[in-house]
Amino acid sequence: MAERVEQEEIFSQVLRAGRRTYFFDVRSTKADDYYLTITESKKFTHDDGSFHYQKHKIYLYKEDFSEFNDMLKAATNFIVNEKGEEVISERHQKDYKKDEETVVTEEVETKTTESFTDVSFDDI
Repeated sequence: MAERVEQEEIFSQVLRAGRRTYFFDVRSTKADDYYLTITESKKFTHDDGSFHYQKHKIYLYKEDFSEFNDMLKAATNFIVNEKGEEVISERHQKDYKKDEETVVTEEVETKTTESFTDVSFDDI
């Protein structure tokens, strides 16, 4: 049986955000270089009061830092520029009211039996 080796905590930060917690952990490769893991942990509560955590992890290596930072900054700037910093959602605002959806009705042509050609099975 392979022995699991605990990785040394080199640098770690935690961001708590409601039911989600984000972990930013610097770890070491076998070659003793550093990389970053970003873990999202989300708490789910069951009807009986028990709970579990669902985790998603991203591994980010130094060769990707610059481009990752550029894309993250571009995406977050786009969101803030388009929608502002205010959170707009049902979950975050108790008085949130969704715009009434426009109901599109389609006109359907109704045909009666009078509009069909009179066909007799005797003709077939």
